[in-house]
Amino acid sequence: MTILDEILDNKRQEVALLKKTIPLESLLERPNYRRDCLSMKARLQTSSSGIISEFKRRSPSKGFIKEMAIVSDIVPGYERAGASGVSILADSRFFSGCVEDVETARPLVNVPLLFKEFVVDEYQIHQAKATGADVVLLIAAALSESQCRRFSEVAKSLGLEVLLELHHSTELRFVHPEVDMVGINNRNLKTFEVDVEASIRLCQYIPDRYLKVSESGISSPEMVKRLRHEGFSGFLMGENFMKELDPPAALASFIEKVLDK
Repeated sequence: MTILDEILDNKRQEVALLKKTIPLESLLERPNYRRDCLSMKARLQTSSSGIISEFKRRSPSKGFIKEMAIVSDIVPGYERAGASGVSILADSRFFSGCVEDVETARPLVNVPLLFKEFVVDEYQIHQAKATGADVVLLIAAALSESQCRRFSEVAKSLGLEVLLELHHSTELRFVHPEVDMVGINNRNLKTFEVDVEASIRLCQYIPDRYLKVSESGISSPEMVKRLRHEGFSGFLMGENFMKELDPPAALASFIEKVLDK
């Protein structure tokens, strides 16, 4: 069993229990469920840096990055530092996150929030909307083509944008009109090995109508500049900032270097 298999197996069990304890009907009554979502795609199209900074306490491959990280201490600082959007890990077992982190962040910032989760059930899309997220992540490696299309349609019906994550050329068939952004994960979710060149190899096969996001393993301003030259408008980065004593300050310094001609 790969790491991804383990994560997905756990997630299916977790969601099955969650649907019994917190019925869908209760999610529909949450105040955030009625709010208008912000557009991450629009922000990235006009952003000079394109950085989507991530709030992440832990990863399966590295263990704890910042175990006691608090949303209110970091996420608002990301916005002040110039983040075009913020990704928040909602998985508890493998990333030490929770959906409450998204709910906590929502009133604190005016940037789009990405619900970073392993979505295996439509329930989670409604959950993303109810927490105040603006974008939902769909991972091709975790879904069938029909699931991906159906989940995308549900997300769009709720006003959420869709970031479709790919890693391999065989997943290009998952790209369809309901997707807003296509992310290429430089990290192989089965082995968790990182290869930034994966973004560059796949980018040429993605139609220009989809905004392109490079995810994971980006650690230098020079790499961001290169990826932008190759056609990317968004750059999802987590560990690079979260490992620092002051993540927002690290982000501000990084963006300054990206913008330095």
